[in-house]
Amino acid sequence: MKPDFAKCGGLAPAIVQDAKSLEVLMLAYMNEEAWEKTLATGEVHFYSRRSQKLWHKGATSGHVQKVCSVRLDCDADAVLLLVEQVGGATCHEGFRSCFFRECKAGEWATCAPKIF
Repeated sequence: MKPDFAKCGGLAPAIVQDAKSLEVLMLAYMNEEAWEKTLATGEVHFYSRRSQKLWHKGATSGHVQKVCSVRLDCDADAVLLLVEQVGGATCHEGFRSCFFRECKAGEWATCAPKIF
């Protein structure tokens, strides 16, 4: 079984969670090549919509994501990856999670410390 990439124009959203804490780390997209590369290597690969190419998460920073579990939703059009986040930071801005901003009473604030 694999994602139904045709449903979303060749891409499937991929939600990444820490395998131990279940903290949501990021959302990115996979195409079929990224899916196959992830399964073959045990490290997460995505498809960049901006640069329109495959990318290995952490290839330049060393903050790779090691796959612990791969799941599909009921419609097989979204991927959930439970990972071990190596190096601590998921976000390119230096935070553990890409979801480091929080809105309270209409005001946005950073709700997590930077790792680097």
